[in-house]
Amino acid sequence: MSDEQTPSGGPESSDTGRGDTGRSDTGRGGPGRGGPEPEEIRFFGTTWVHHDGGYGLRRAGAAAGSLALAAAGAVVLRFAFQGLEIAAVGPFVGILVVAGFAVCSALAFRRTWDGFVRRPAPGARGGADTSSQGLMLIGFIGSLLAYFCRSLVEAPGEKLYRAEYAAARERHERRRGARTGNPAAKEPRANKRR
Repeated sequence: MSDEQTPSGGPESSDTGRGDTGRSDTGRGGPGRGGPEPEEIRFFGTTWVHHDGGYGLRRAGAAAGSLALAAAGAVVLRFAFQGLEIAAVGPFVGILVVAGFAVCSALAFRRTWDGFVRRPAPGARGGADTSSQGLMLIGFIGSLLAYFCRSLVEAPGEKLYRAEYAAARERHERRRGARTGNPAAKEPRANKRR
């Protein structure tokens, strides 16, 4: 496919990690004014910026969905534990399994919660992410509970994204103000009047 035939939602536009919502944010600091665009949050898009577009319903849906998935996961784990009881592996193995899932869920909860509050350092990515994938998979109930708890307060990650968006807008306004107040740009106008 040539560049002219590539659809607007193709892979080129998804490389940035911030998809285009197809809406114009003219007058809100978005593309209409040439400012930075807010980053999308999963299940919320950019509705977190002004709490519009069904933001409250999305938050309620995210909270209810994550809680329902956590409950379903607990039922599945209960069936797995019953399988261990039927196999008569002994109380020691049962305790190890329960403790392992509890510890992994607690660590997954903490890691997911921290992801809503701050971004990981660029150097911390890579090896640490691949080594913790198994932990996150085993502790999926903890991740879902973190998502549920955060959805009760805000869109998960909204505080972090709002702070980054406000900082980007401030930098943009400062740069724009510095360009309009550039004395070198004003000098030729003053010379022309003389």
